[in-house]
Amino acid sequence: MNDHPTHCAAGNYPGSWYAATAPLIGAFPGLSGDISTDVCVIGGGYTGLSSALHLRQKGYDVVLLEAERIAWGASGRNGGHVGTGQRADQTSIEKWVGEEAAKGLWQLGLDAVQKVCDLINEHNIDCELGSGNLHLAAKPSHAPELQDELAHLESQYGYQQLTYLPPEAVAERTSAKGFHGGLLDDGCKHLHPLKYALGLARAASEAGVIIYEGTRGHPQADGQSGEVKTENGCVKARHIVIGCNAYLGNLVPRMAGNIMPINNFVIATSRLPSHLAPRINRDNLSMSDTLFVINYWKLSQDGRVIFGGGENYSSRFPRDIKAFVRPHMLNIYPELQDIDIDYGWGGAVGITLNRMPDFGRIGKHLWYAQGFSGHGVPTATMAGSLLADAIDGDTADFDLMASVPTQRFPGGTLLRWPGLVAGMLFYSLRDKLGR
Repeated sequence: MNDHPTHCAAGNYPGSWYAATAPLIGAFPGLSGDISTDVCVIGGGYTGLSSALHLRQKGYDVVLLEAERIAWGASGRNGGHVGTGQRADQTSIEKWVGEEAAKGLWQLGLDAVQKVCDLINEHNIDCELGSGNLHLAAKPSHAPELQDELAHLESQYGYQQLTYLPPEAVAERTSAKGFHGGLLDDGCKHLHPLKYALGLARAASEAGVIIYEGTRGHPQADGQSGEVKTENGCVKARHIVIGCNAYLGNLVPRMAGNIMPINNFVIATSRLPSHLAPRINRDNLSMSDTLFVINYWKLSQDGRVIFGGGENYSSRFPRDIKAFVRPHMLNIYPELQDIDIDYGWGGAVGITLNRMPDFGRIGKHLWYAQGFSGHGVPTATMAGSLLADAIDGDTADFDLMASVPTQRFPGGTLLRWPGLVAGMLFYSLRDKLGR
């Protein structure tokens, strides 16, 4: 995707509540000159930072190149939800890869949440970590689907962290309107995504990873060379990790056709009155609904509602992001009508057709993971660990993730936009129709 919808002046982060409240670190220098290393990582989000940190812990020399600032993209702008499992449902995954592989993928999804928690604990990252997600049935037919999901995960996967809540039990935990039940997952987490990413960057830098910001890397797209060219220098490496996701653009065309960048938007309210926060979210859960164009929200540590809702599929953001997202929030919480919106921001999310991440290797030198489809906090973090393992010779879990069939968008990068827009408009219409 081209960068202009979210581009900002060099050295700056997009204006968000996250950037206003995170302890930002000083800018890393840009690369100048030619250097050699074991691994060159391109992209300073969760995938790149986790890859670099885990590779360095294995003894590799690592250089990380980030075109903007560390966590400038989705890793510093997302909703902060840390969900269990995979982004696609397990029944679909079973059809694609069989039950045995599906169970392995489910366990990797659980391991991903634990990996986030372990990194936070190991590196003392203060990122407002909380527990639990309530997934709310937006239509009457979605309630039995949630109950079926619980039964399937308990009976086939032994997962015991789920509780189905009928509408009256949902009402005890939140004043959210229009829902028909919910699935509470006590295994999920939530956090401040930019604080978490910057904590990974500090850990990687302290471990000896060499980080360059404002440095756009250009590898050989066929993976037959370990050379990465930049505007002011060159990195020669044995391995290259691509962790650009929705901001990949046409850097590696073979990868670009597997994902679609879409724009998603988030707002942060002013601090809620003391009586209102417990009504909105009694137990400090992250919350989401079952619509195709999903709404997701949680409370911040300082008592704001952080609410994500609405997408667009153009090269431009809405003129007024606050006004664009606010109606989605008020449909669920009309009592927030008189609460000010202090921040509004957006960013690109990399999705795949089947909502499963795209793992792979190109040529002798190039490794990648992308297309986390809104499940990026845990899955991209785990991807970095699996990339490090694979480069170090243990490819078992990387190969398992890569075993899910990758569906390229029809028409590749040239014609994917019209098809995506048509499909998204169809599902948006379904969201608006009750059943």
